[in-house]
Amino acid sequence: MVVAFDEMSGTDTACRPGYEVLKRWLDGTTPELLGHRRAEAELLFRRMGITFAVYGEAEAEERLIPFDIIPRIITGSEWTHLARGLEQRVKALNAFLSDVYSRGEIMKAGIVPEDLVYRNPYYRPEMAGLRLPHDIYVMIGGIDIVRVDPDTFYVLEDNARTPSGVSYMLENREVMMRLFPDLFAEHRIAPVDNYPDALLATLKSVAPKTAPGDPTVALLTPGPFNSAYYEHSFLADKLGVELVEGRDLMVRDNVVYMRTTEGPKRVDVIYRRLDDDFLDPLSFRPDSMLGCPGLMNAYRAGTVSLANAVGTGVADDKAVYSYMPEIVKFYLGEEPILKNVPTYRCREADSLRYVLEHLEELVVKEVAGSGGYGMLIGPASDKKTRDLFAEKLKADPDNFIAQPTLALSTSPTFVDAGIAPRHVDLRPFVLTGADRVRIVPGGLTRVALKEGSLIVNSSQGGGTKDTWVLDA
Repeated sequence: MVVAFDEMSGTDTACRPGYEVLKRWLDGTTPELLGHRRAEAELLFRRMGITFAVYGEAEAEERLIPFDIIPRIITGSEWTHLARGLEQRVKALNAFLSDVYSRGEIMKAGIVPEDLVYRNPYYRPEMAGLRLPHDIYVMIGGIDIVRVDPDTFYVLEDNARTPSGVSYMLENREVMMRLFPDLFAEHRIAPVDNYPDALLATLKSVAPKTAPGDPTVALLTPGPFNSAYYEHSFLADKLGVELVEGRDLMVRDNVVYMRTTEGPKRVDVIYRRLDDDFLDPLSFRPDSMLGCPGLMNAYRAGTVSLANAVGTGVADDKAVYSYMPEIVKFYLGEEPILKNVPTYRCREADSLRYVLEHLEELVVKEVAGSGGYGMLIGPASDKKTRDLFAEKLKADPDNFIAQPTLALSTSPTFVDAGIAPRHVDLRPFVLTGADRVRIVPGGLTRVALKEGSLIVNSSQGGGTKDTWVLDA
């Protein structure tokens, strides 16, 4: 059995750089005090109203994402390496999207198969040939990172549609500063509270060239019944922009307006937290009551910018992910700074054969899956489950990829039994504007609270931590 790398103690129980002060503090803190602080944190989150919903569950409205009070620490030099890799990655994603919706050079070169793009459920033919202002598709990227040893970080997933979780990054920091001011005083921690300013600057920078000097930004939400509505309202408040639903918008002469008490007001940039299918009933699903009729006409006319762009889902497909090293090299002429997890494409006969013969060793995922659903974790499965999954693979191999089971790093976590290692990942948020790329140091650390579990998703029992990037 592979022993996971622990981010505080490494693999030999010594204390790693950056964790010395935290380790001393933990060694001198009683479980009773930690338990008291955890209860205080939960109370604060309830007062803030931070909830999320899992569709189909009656108690969803009241659910909190569990918060672990022991921070995850990343040194300044580690973050510098990560930030360089993240910027490179999102730059390549934008170049790929611009290409697949225009000349398709990467497919002509035989690097990415055409059918993988054109048959992708998230490919939007409506975007073909449409030049976006500033040629930016992914303004807000959430890149999921995992670690396996002191020096190796892997990209687990690219989230290029509507990445969520940034409100928890901000609220986690606020709660930690309230509960542990003494611990903060002993560290030089890079701030994250400038994220709303960075996001607003990014959104305004991608406004159409016809927009006035100070573009108007609105945040489009599906409404209060959406599982991430708290985050939508939180971000609109932090950004100082209007939170709108589709019914609050209208299109006249291919220009988008929002209804206000003072009459219609033009909107130049829409930060949309609404899936493509529901954006415009005239262009996509005709039964959608969530979008704005005519929005795509305004988008095509170049009078409004959408963040993220329509059709970005083709870039965060897990089969396309497997080509990211080649995508980085093709567009940037550089070696990838951040590694991909080795990936078997079940659409290829040799890979399918290998996966079927090694199911007990692999993690198998649906190419369009998310949230930890629709996947098989081979080492934790029984034969009956593997046999059922094998039939799925044979019936629709194009729908699956497989990866080796990584020994994800662990971080000390306060659980009912005390302090114990739990597996973690990291979702940094990369903001790409017309002027520059902005990355707030850190991101959302998600933690698998169940012992031995590798699934960090909140919908399946995962929690979150504050992420401290130490200033050099």
